[in-house]
Amino acid sequence: MFHHEKFVGIIEQRFCKNYIFVIYFDSKNIIMTTGFLPLKIVLVFFIISLLSSCENTHGFSQKEQELIYSESENSPFRVLQITNYDDSLLLRTACCDIDIRDNHDLKPFISRLKATLLHENGIGIAAPQVGISKNIFLFIPSETPDSIIVAINSKIINRSEKTICFERDGCLSIPDKTGNSIRYSWVEVEYYNENGVLIKQRLEGHSRKTGLTAVVFQHEYDHLLGVLFTDKLCENLEMSE
Repeated sequence: MFHHEKFVGIIEQRFCKNYIFVIYFDSKNIIMTTGFLPLKIVLVFFIISLLSSCENTHGFSQKEQELIYSESENSPFRVLQITNYDDSLLLRTACCDIDIRDNHDLKPFISRLKATLLHENGIGIAAPQVGISKNIFLFIPSETPDSIIVAINSKIINRSEKTICFERDGCLSIPDKTGNSIRYSWVEVEYYNENGVLIKQRLEGHSRKTGLTAVVFQHEYDHLLGVLFTDKLCENLEMSE
């Protein structure tokens, strides 16, 4: 099941290999049956539709502010899990850019997000994974493993034509599961750091042996679109525990 307030109804999905049977319906009536469509087309359609609801930057909502200040700045958030229905709705919701001008809620939120990353012993975490639907994530570069990079209002502006199959991708929101995911071998990105400085970088690294910064950035960026690594599994390969 997939739900989003923009569509009011629910989309029932039945998978058949790389295709998906989609039925749009509201609480009373079936609106339209599309039949089997390629899964990639369905995903692209929903990403575009969801992003269209976030054309402007926003501050944190009242509910998000309450979550941010529910504990001290050094306290980790609870990490949302895909196995929880309410959590899964948030994890599948596209995020809005955040207004960083005079935003006094950013610092305490970033502090708690860093505490969460360290508590979970991860190498990246995105705001929607803790219930905040804003374009913010953290990642730890392979080149400087002692530093935590804050990426705000990030964009991927260019990427390699070649894709690779990254082995043993995993996610804090999908515990005890790994899978091989399709990724670009390099990406050119833009984002604002926690001091409001625009950063432009070309990130490389798509192997656990040589570094995986580019893959980590792509993984966290996908979270902002409501996309999980399980949506990008290499063909003919299954997830493992």
